[in-house]
Amino acid sequence: MSRPTVTADAYSRLIALLDGAAARYRLIAHAPEGRTELASQLRGHRLEQAAKCLVIRVGLGKKHRRYVLAVVPGDRRADLDRVRRLYDGTDAAFAARAVAERLADSVSGSIMPFTFDPGLDLLVDPDLLGHEEIFFNAARLDRSVALHTDDYVKLAAPRIEPVADAPMSTVA
Repeated sequence: MSRPTVTADAYSRLIALLDGAAARYRLIAHAPEGRTELASQLRGHRLEQAAKCLVIRVGLGKKHRRYVLAVVPGDRRADLDRVRRLYDGTDAAFAARAVAERLADSVSGSIMPFTFDPGLDLLVDPDLLGHEEIFFNAARLDRSVALHTDDYVKLAAPRIEPVADAPMSTVA
């Protein structure tokens, strides 16, 4: 199975959304990078300001499932059990890479904290929203966005629920 390529559509759709709403944002060009910690270093911000975007499959019975885009601070992990409980699911796991990339219309590592597919719910941890700006890859591995958090919440209209584990320790 072939992996989707980075499409101009997802990037263009994002920029059109931000421009159309007169959102306060800036683009950051950088070397291609999809890992949250390294992308944050390239962009020059604290890790907890990064919007780490993870597509999760929640089982809702034998043949039913729901896909959720869980967005957590970059220094945290998504708590799959919390996501499962929010949806009254039977199980929760990371979506298969091909499914995640199809639903997000971008390659893994460049998934943005917006959903344009009705089959993908948006769930954001409130701890990410405590910063003036959030940072994320813009459906491209070589381009990121720094977006004012108030504008993000207005545009994305996410469901806000605590879905992140405790912060990861930086001490070995």
